Amino acid sequence: MNPSARETFNQNFSEEEYADFLVDLNAGLKKPIKFRIAETPVFLTDDFRDKLLQAGEEIVATILKPDFKELSERAIPEKWRVANENGHSHFIALDFGVCKDDAGNIVPKLIEMQGFPSLYGFQLHLAENYRHAFNIPGNQTIFFNGLSKSSYLELLRKTIIGPYEPDEVVLMDIDAPNQKTAVDFYITEGYIGTPVVSLADLIQEGNQLFYKIASGEKKRIRRIYNRLIFDEIESKPNIFNKAVDIRQPLDVEWIAHPNWFYRISKFTMPFLEGEYIPKTQFLHEVKQIPQNLQNYVLKPLFSFAGQGVIIDIKDGDIDKIKDPKNWILQEKVIYEPVLQSPDGGVKIEIRLLYLWPDGDAKPTLAINLARLSRGKMIGVRYNKDFDWVGATVAFMHK
Repeated sequence: MNPSARETFNQNFSEEEYADFLVDLNAGLKKPIKFRIAETPVFLTDDFRDKLLQAGEEIVATILKPDFKELSERAIPEKWRVANENGHSHFIALDFGVCKDDAGNIVPKLIEMQGFPSLYGFQLHLAENYRHAFNIPGNQTIFFNGLSKSSYLELLRKTIIGPYEPDEVVLMDIDAPNQKTAVDFYITEGYIGTPVVSLADLIQEGNQLFYKIASGEKKRIRRIYNRLIFDEIESKPNIFNKAVDIRQPLDVEWIAHPNWFYRISKFTMPFLEGEYIPKTQFLHEVKQIPQNLQNYVLKPLFSFAGQGVIIDIKDGDIDKIKDPKNWILQEKVIYEPVLQSPDGGVKIEIRLLYLWPDGDAKPTLAINLARLSRGKMIGVRYNKDFDWVGATVAFMHK
């Protein structure tokens, strides 16, 4: 991480400034932010940024292979398979831990990946508030590929809205206004005009979908900017008895199609190679269990937000798994606490966020998200009692 930028930031930091920053961050929002915002952004060195770029390119190369759909077909649970799948995911998110290699170099290591949207609107809002509150220099950017705020928003519009009018494209989640990420939904609506709806708001007539606008009239939905994750409704098997069954063939486009959430996921990791990829195998394909199991982690393929992950594998854990083809055995990634807070090191995870509009040959790396942690894992439930943790963004030299 960039030591000079970190030193300057820490010297000038005050709790009063941070409190004012949070007030400004929430000002004017339709919904207040429901997750913790870190006291600081991350400052990347050019070297680490370039390693992230290399790692991302190697992973995307696998996704672009002609046989990728065939390789990932088993990833989609049959009960959650949705009709009318398209040719590629409109979004790719790659999560990297900041680690140290055997030679002592600071390197990224892939943690997880998603063919699903992330906080594309909120991250821009967050970065602008960090810049204003803490006087982040103008030569620092959150964007990749030479993007600016205006060109980034244009790429976001092109990806999500495409050839339609903004009110013909709805951002949909199961209970959108009450999601933790609802702040991103409404910020996105402000940036590009996509109305926010819940699953129950969808009206089906034949194979077409509609929603009601403020006047009470019905509006045809041409595209769904999908934020609904089927894993979150696993415990509600009868949900489609009360709402539109979105798995059926419907005359609507998906941005991104729900099947890509599974295709680009933990399931993809055994097919990846590269120095920034931890060794990963499907459990049923492991011919010999490693002796040093303390250096590995067990992950269920079909779980959300780290649920079910076995970090410290004990004797007998593997034998208890009844469906090994739905688990991966992955080399453990050890985060290095490289971000210096006023009272010790903090661990960092960085998410590279890609946009892939229709008509483009490949995805464009656009923006980033970062999270800080002092707990055993990255995530709210592991960092409840700490400061200098939570959601943030990474700045780097233009």
